[in-house]
Amino acid sequence: MSETTEMAVDGVLDATGLNCPEPVMMLHQHVRDLPAGGLLKVIATDPSTQRDIPKFCVFLGHELVEQQESAGHYLYWIRKKA
Repeated sequence: MSETTEMAVDGVLDATGLNCPEPVMMLHQHVRDLPAGGLLKVIATDPSTQRDIPKFCVFLGHELVEQQESAGHYLYWIRKKA
């Protein structure tokens, strides 16, 4: 278990069972509601999030702190830009 998985998060987005483009659309809304510098954990089952979420972060200037894959679940920790 990494340091990130034990880090306190400011919000969790469970996009389990949702397919593109729903996880990223929901992510956009959740990030908007976070305080600047807030940490959001995203849980997804759609493999396309491996491509879409890093691109989302680069495009909007958020930091993708870590991503993991485990048993068909994709986990992301995203820090909202300050």
